[in-house]
Amino acid sequence: MRTVDAALLRDALRGVRGLLLDLDGVIVSAGKAVPGSVEAMNELERRGTAYRIVTNTSLISRRSLSELAASLGNRIPPERFQSALSASADYAARAYAGQPLYVLSSADAKREFDGQWLLTHDEAAAPGARAAAVIVGDSPDELTNRNLNLAFRLVRGGARLIGMHRNPWWLTADGPTLDSGAYVTGLEYAAGVRAQIIGKPAPAFFSIAVDALRREATARGDRLRRSEIAMVGDDVRTDVLAGQRAGLCGVLVLTGKHGLDAVAASHGHGRGGREPHAVAPSLADVVAALD
Repeated sequence: MRTVDAALLRDALRGVRGLLLDLDGVIVSAGKAVPGSVEAMNELERRGTAYRIVTNTSLISRRSLSELAASLGNRIPPERFQSALSASADYAARAYAGQPLYVLSSADAKREFDGQWLLTHDEAAAPGARAAAVIVGDSPDELTNRNLNLAFRLVRGGARLIGMHRNPWWLTADGPTLDSGAYVTGLEYAAGVRAQIIGKPAPAFFSIAVDALRREATARGDRLRRSEIAMVGDDVRTDVLAGQRAGLCGVLVLTGKHGLDAVAASHGHGRGGREPHAVAPSLADVVAALD
């Protein structure tokens, strides 16, 4: 297992010219900037390093994520974010154009679905109500027993169950908190179906971000290979190992939910028995180790 070692980190990142960065646990934690992350992001901008923030956040829109980053000292435009929410909205627009959707998410999150047919809770509760898909994101106010029952009935009636992600929990200012993945799993169990997951660790989610970085490189007359892109995250399974399965360099940072014990616990259990290419104390250490 790769431990926290500056030389090993530099070796693992040799040749890396693009970054996919998780948000929670890497750049922010419990609503505050991770120490050193503001300076690290500013350094990436100064260098002109290609990056995307790839997050399973499904509570707020990309515009709100950009505003949150600005309040913490980082000027990151909305288009630099790729969230499980935005990817789910894009997928629904393509797969279910003009069809009714029942989306469990916050009012701000639903801004990503502008122009799409979203059922209200009352419409979803009407006798004979039908939806092409039920899409579940994170919202403490929306994930009520009544709304989950409506989602369950619509899925039983033929709607496709889509989870923006399957994260079971996340770190908030109040501590470890249930995430919407727990509700997705409950709906799967109750309805006897398998949900389609849009966010990490779905391979397509990484491919969308990789393609965006490649287009940037092409516009500069450059060529960027997957092996030259690193996925930096705080979750061994969802971020690091999933990124490696997508052909990326996988780096775990220790400023979030998982520590070295999680690396040891996952060793030999993931597909191919992989472990992170490297472990870093923080994003600041990752940026400092780049060529």
